[in-house]
Amino acid sequence: MSLRSTLLASLAAAALALPALAESAIKVDDAYARSVGKSAKAGAAFMMIQNQGDTDDRLISASSDVAARVELHTHMIDENGVAKMVHVEEGFVIPAGETHMLQRGGDHVMFMGLTAPFEQDAKVPVILTFEQAGVVELEVPVDLERQDKGGHGSHSN
Repeated sequence: MSLRSTLLASLAAAALALPALAESAIKVDDAYARSVGKSAKAGAAFMMIQNQGDTDDRLISASSDVAARVELHTHMIDENGVAKMVHVEEGFVIPAGETHMLQRGGDHVMFMGLTAPFEQDAKVPVILTFEQAGVVELEVPVDLERQDKGGHGSHSN
């Protein structure tokens, strides 16, 4: 094998390995989804996203077939002190070596126009897309009964 062939084969192998290495930098834990009531038209997913890599990454989108639209949302307080959910088009930065919480009362994945009600213990397929790590596919359990206290999913940020 010539030096050029060896070099090209090495570059191809490295290029194929990079997505796997980048993907392993993102770890998602403690994910759950919920909606309010059987007739709810919207729901949300919450989770801990850990960036175990050496460079910052950004969650840029989420998708799922359980809703007509899926967006990244956060809560903002307007000038009248009223909390409103807003779409975060630029996504969420996940700093290198840190954890970003998607939690009730804060950043979250929003499902709008649910195709069917969320049922306790069902699984919601969710695809998260990151700038660096690419696609991470999840099966998020529905937990309609979860009561968060002071930690992940609480209303305090």
